[in-house]
Amino acid sequence: MRVTEHPILGGLTPGRVVQIVVDGKKIEAREGETIAAALLAAGIRVNRYTSKRHEPRGLFCGIGQCTDCVMVVNGVPNVRTCVTPVASGMVIETQHGSGGRAESDEEV
Repeated sequence: MRVTEHPILGGLTPGRVVQIVVDGKKIEAREGETIAAALLAAGIRVNRYTSKRHEPRGLFCGIGQCTDCVMVVNGVPNVRTCVTPVASGMVIETQHGSGGRAESDEEV
């Protein structure tokens, strides 16, 4: 099942099938859909872990406001996957903490 209507982005026309890499694993996605939609279609529900308690977080609001869906995309942390379109060859990683370099400082 694919997301075809988005409250912010409007109608999403599925494009060609492309491959993206998520935590080292290749998955299929469709150009034009959001990263979060591609992850859900692939059965991936966890996007990040919180800084202090390392609790899993995933898609919540779906409109770019809550930041529960942020991940590291092509080396850039804090990318809101619910409003970011897929592009062929993207490298996406589960985010741990705030995505900054000094994670150990936040966990104290």
